[in-house]
Amino acid sequence: MAEKMLKFTKVERSMPSKRTASDRKDDFEEIYAEFSKEKASEQATRCSQCGVPFCQQGCPLSNNIPDWLKLAAEDRLEEAYQVSSATNNMPEICGRICPQDRLCEGICTIEQSGHGTVTIGSIEKYITDNAWEQGWVTPITPPRERTQSAGIIGAGPAGLAAAEQLRRKGYQVTVYDAYDRGGGLLVYGIPGFKLEKDVVERRIKRLEDSGIAFRFNTRIGEAVSLATLREEHDTILIATGVYAAKDLKCPGSGAKGVFPALEYLTASNRKNFGDAVPAYDDGTLNADGKRVVVIGGGDTAMDCVRTAIRQGAKSVTCLYRRDRANMPGSQREVTNAEEEGVTFEWLASPDAILDTKAGKLKAVRASRMKLGEPDASGRQSPVKTGETFDIKADMVIKALGFDPEDLPELFGEETLTVNRWGAVRVDYATMETSLPGVYAAGDIVRGASLVVWAIKDGRDAAEAMHKAMRAEERASKVAAE
Repeated sequence: MAEKMLKFTKVERSMPSKRTASDRKDDFEEIYAEFSKEKASEQATRCSQCGVPFCQQGCPLSNNIPDWLKLAAEDRLEEAYQVSSATNNMPEICGRICPQDRLCEGICTIEQSGHGTVTIGSIEKYITDNAWEQGWVTPITPPRERTQSAGIIGAGPAGLAAAEQLRRKGYQVTVYDAYDRGGGLLVYGIPGFKLEKDVVERRIKRLEDSGIAFRFNTRIGEAVSLATLREEHDTILIATGVYAAKDLKCPGSGAKGVFPALEYLTASNRKNFGDAVPAYDDGTLNADGKRVVVIGGGDTAMDCVRTAIRQGAKSVTCLYRRDRANMPGSQREVTNAEEEGVTFEWLASPDAILDTKAGKLKAVRASRMKLGEPDASGRQSPVKTGETFDIKADMVIKALGFDPEDLPELFGEETLTVNRWGAVRVDYATMETSLPGVYAAGDIVRGASLVVWAIKDGRDAAEAMHKAMRAEERASKVAAE
């Protein structure tokens, strides 16, 4: 693994500062470029098949990791795929973007014993990519067709997982999404060097081939009301995700040259799709030749700093108010960013965004911090030391996380209840909202989280929706008799 990371670093640093189309097609070169059959077998064989499978406990989906590792080691890849996909609707996507160092690999028995973890994510990706190549991934064929229908609002991981599970049971499913493509943050929020977009597109295509209808460019509350959807479908799932960017609370946060992370990443991803992106072409959302400062410490911040490097930024600095050990993002991502030339300013918090009289961005003024007493979550709160410093900047990217949009207002449904953070309230036993027959899953319920958690939530919601529709179906039959 270390050899592959070193090789990747050397290749990237030898590339020209400005990425070309031919460069971009080879972006996904980190861990998996040469992950051969022999490497997969070697790593899978290292699994100790321990009596207590901690790796499975560390996975939100409770994937049967030891069994598909054993099958992979025996070169029984089709069976390994069947086991892997039984609990995960997108194993090749999770294999690429899950923070395995915080989940399955981080709790691996071999890792805990000091011998280095089994590279579970790499093998998961290898198994499923082979399944696609060999034609083992086929459209869904339900055992019987049902007349009841489900409307899914949001084509992100939670919505897609729920749509697949409901279609497997024979329901008629329509997915509505405000974007022009399916995938949500998988296509517009996560860079192509971490997740190739054709990997997401083929998942969408499979669902379409399975009989699931997609209605893109459809914003609920504008193109169609939630009330109308409730009349058209027997059940509804809200899986919109969270897209409202958290803002900087300092002077100058609205200055020219300061952008939300998702706006920046979406422009980059659209450009790589070949879309017309005027704000990228005129240099506004392009980091080429600029001194870039990214504020934040999560995975989105890492996506921004690494995207800026690939766009040819003059320098890239990540500003985070806590230390490295308390960073919410993947440590693996931090290591990758450091190897690619990103500078990290730990224990530093922005005080102001400075610009010239002409309105041109000049610098970020920051305070040095220290960790004080734990806050309500148990984490040590950052406290200012009194020392300040400036970081020169031509572009500042705010990667501070996301909040829910105001869905009751957007949907025109005041009786849709939300909590104090704006997330949709559900009965966690059923995933049903305050509106009968309307369910919710993913980030819009739990707040910004991981793709793997969204998949789990989508699966759980689909099962609850299925039970409710079956009960209605039985009640209708009894009434008819």
